[in-house]
Amino acid sequence: MEKIGFSGTFDPITNGHMWVINEARSLADEVVVFLSENPAKKPRFSAEERKSIIALSCAQQGWDNVQVVIVKGDYTARAAKKQGVHCLIRGIRTTADFDYENLIQQTNVDVLQGAKTIFVMPPRDLGSVSSSFVKALEGPIGWNWIMKKFVPAPAYHAWVLSWLRREWETLWDYDTIDATAIAHADDWFVRLTGATMYGGPQRHYHNLDHLVHGLCEIRVWAANTRPEPADVAIVKQAFWFHDAEYGPAASGSDMTAEEASARLWLDCHLGQEREDAAALIRATDHFQEAHVEHRLKDVLLSVDLAILGQDDEVYGNYTRAIRQEYIHLPDVKYRQERCAALAHMCRKAEAGQLFGNAYFAEQYNERAIENMQREMAQLAAA
Repeated sequence: MEKIGFSGTFDPITNGHMWVINEARSLADEVVVFLSENPAKKPRFSAEERKSIIALSCAQQGWDNVQVVIVKGDYTARAAKKQGVHCLIRGIRTTADFDYENLIQQTNVDVLQGAKTIFVMPPRDLGSVSSSFVKALEGPIGWNWIMKKFVPAPAYHAWVLSWLRREWETLWDYDTIDATAIAHADDWFVRLTGATMYGGPQRHYHNLDHLVHGLCEIRVWAANTRPEPADVAIVKQAFWFHDAEYGPAASGSDMTAEEASARLWLDCHLGQEREDAAALIRATDHFQEAHVEHRLKDVLLSVDLAILGQDDEVYGNYTRAIRQEYIHLPDVKYRQERCAALAHMCRKAEAGQLFGNAYFAEQYNERAIENMQREMAQLAAA
């Protein structure tokens, strides 16, 4: 077969979609992905953005025989036939899918005189994966770690950036500030999430995942404990910036990363009052934690440490990311230093001192001890 088409809204494209595209590649010389604008579905991304995400996802797999075409104001089957594509491919996951797709197939051929359809059945692990399923995951703590399993990396990156963007706009109240202030805040969002900060390829743990997880923790903490809204905003501001500068300051001075991040925050000119959040960022400096006080210090430190009390899968992602962060260390030295750090935190947890905030202690302390003890045993046995 010369060409085969695959149609959908792809908001977002999932690993199930990618499987169907790959099946199509085995049946034809060229695959044309017909992307429906379908504004009635209120997609997260524009058609052009979705087209780019699909193209990047296919390119990442080395699939050079896939092109993406946006369908505007036409039936996909009819648009396909106009472009010389006489056969479409669809994935069937359930009997309900078959009934629906069979009706569409009959309409495409008998009513529209469009392309015919062939059906394929995805493997069991992809049988429940759809765009609707993926979108429904968003929100609770850990949602990003779960979503990552079901979508290709470019789709995941775009979705996380979109989620962070909405969090950022809410923090700075985009509905009320003027165009100049919005443009300034936009510039800082791009900077913070870009390649030199949280979005950088060298960021294996203190990255966009870290931002998403921490902001979710703050949201849930606020919903359960009802602090003053101003305090929630200060914690969020500090969290966005507290690891913006990671490692030694770019200047090569002896300035700590926390101090560099605090100064970056003070220089950003976002919001009206910045000293409070700067002091909170400085209070997260673990080398200074006994000497720097702030009324919200225990909250921010607990948000940062909450990853230790997650379920097995999330904690496993965390430990792998930490190893990559210290990939420059030989295995023996890494195991020694990591075990020492874990033993220190485990002792604090056993003494009830790891999570200074009572809410986080109740949620995570017991599980954190289990996770750290298990990791130390694994490192010792390696």
